[in-house]
Amino acid sequence: MTERDVFEYALLRVVPRVERGECVNAGVLVYCRAQSFVAARTHLDEGKLLALDPGADVAGVRAALRAVESVCAGGAAAGQAALDDAGRRFRWLIAPRSTVVQPGPVHTGLTADPAAETERLLDLLVR
Repeated sequence: MTERDVFEYALLRVVPRVERGECVNAGVLVYCRAQSFVAARTHLDEGKLLALDPGADVAGVRAALRAVESVCAGGAAAGQAALDDAGRRFRWLIAPRSTVVQPGPVHTGLTADPAAETERLLDLLVR
């Protein structure tokens, strides 16, 4: 049997008009401590976003989603967060925000392959 590790994940939601509370799932964050893994994968359905708010800043939302992916990836694109370990980057990204791109609640599971789990969750919950 393949060894499986605990992982945590949260959806990334786009809330174009915070006062209305409506959202579109646009990505997933995955963290697996045992494998020092953190990643974000995003997919923005512009049609759904514009149905909620025809004046939504699509380019701004895409930039915010790319920034989340960059923080997860680390390196120079992550800015100051590049100095943090995977767990600290994940915890920073899941902190509650009142901005247009918001993390959802954290859930847990078991996986042998967190990268594959990231893609599976993106397909299941976002696409």
